[in-house]
Amino acid sequence: MDISIIGAAAINGLLMGGIYTLVASGLTLIYGVLHIINFAHGSLLMLAMFGVYYLLMNLGIDPYLSIVIMVPAMYGLGYCLYRFLIGKLSSGKDENILLITLGLSILIENLALMFFKGDSRSISLSYTDKMIEIGPTLVALPKLISFVAAMLLCALLGLFITRTDAGKAIRAVAKERKGARLVGIDVERVFAISFGIGLATLGAAACLLMPIFYISPTTGHVFVMVAFTVVVLGGMGSFLGAVVGGLIVGLTESFGGLFLGESLGQIGISLIFILILLFRPSGLFGAKK
Repeated sequence: MDISIIGAAAINGLLMGGIYTLVASGLTLIYGVLHIINFAHGSLLMLAMFGVYYLLMNLGIDPYLSIVIMVPAMYGLGYCLYRFLIGKLSSGKDENILLITLGLSILIENLALMFFKGDSRSISLSYTDKMIEIGPTLVALPKLISFVAAMLLCALLGLFITRTDAGKAIRAVAKERKGARLVGIDVERVFAISFGIGLATLGAAACLLMPIFYISPTTGHVFVMVAFTVVVLGGMGSFLGAVVGGLIVGLTESFGGLFLGESLGQIGISLIFILILLFRPSGLFGAKK
């Protein structure tokens, strides 16, 4: 096989992997603080993508510019969901949160089917077909923009978690809830903030995905398995793991599509998920228990 084709597959895999990283980082944050898997992650991403779609269709707002609307909107949705629904109904039990997020996922998808129907939608922009030359291959400009923006946002999220007082409170709660309460941290508020930030990353990811992907009420299914694989591969709760895992999964999908065909490209992702669970359940950067 021509080396240029392999190079193109590698570049496209890395570009898509960057967006997977952003989608998975929210899931990583929620798990790291609340110690639960948010089963509504994919459905909420789909909801955000519809938000980006209708901002463009009705108000003419470019998907990349709509990030200034979708990020705070999804943060507010996440904060309110936890503060006034999940937190109150869960009674402090993690297993209840799992059931509530699963129920939310089913509810959101069925409401989306009712209001948006089952049709797939995509958008066309003035720069959709523009290409940039990277080495021996041409890359679609929207993919390159989305990758750079995703990596920048992941870096900003990392700085927020490590350098700000709110980030330190989040890390304290993730490390030791009881100890955080003893020093005066409002743990329930930190839970709500963490859930909000997790959804804010979905708002950003939706803005970066719409120029290069389609949207339908079942789109969340495409990304939720990928996000879970990234989180498990990198290590539950590890942001560095989410970055490395996202890029590995992107490359796996790209080369799987190259050698097995587009319809079978995601077999490699499922294989990675199974192998990690069998041989290294803690992930590449996860702490062993």
